Amino acid sequence: MLSRLGDKWTVLVIMMLRSGPKRFGVLKRSVVGISQRMLTLTLRALERDGLVSRTVYPTTPPAVEYALTELGQSFAEPIVGLGSWVFEHHDRIHTARAAFDARKAQEDKAKEPNRR
Repeated sequence: MLSRLGDKWTVLVIMMLRSGPKRFGVLKRSVVGISQRMLTLTLRALERDGLVSRTVYPTTPPAVEYALTELGQSFAEPIVGLGSWVFEHHDRIHTARAAFDARKAQEDKAKEPNRR
């Protein structure tokens, strides 16, 4: 479950489902950058773990809706905390990454043999 908690697609899907059941297409449009295959795999894994329920409605074509189970709602609590922390510290993380990348680039440049 720790690897599931650390998966970015899981976090985003859980966040989207917190507000209520969603159809696949709505989730696909809401989770920016996720492919159809990755969304399918993520939903299947969450369903297998008992965090998401899948309801198929007998329409043509069949409508499929996903919702958090009670267990999924409780799993959403730490995910929301994690997501809130990331949003709150996003600028500091971005600044730290930029500083690290600049230092690394300087170090790499210093390691290059002098070329004439």
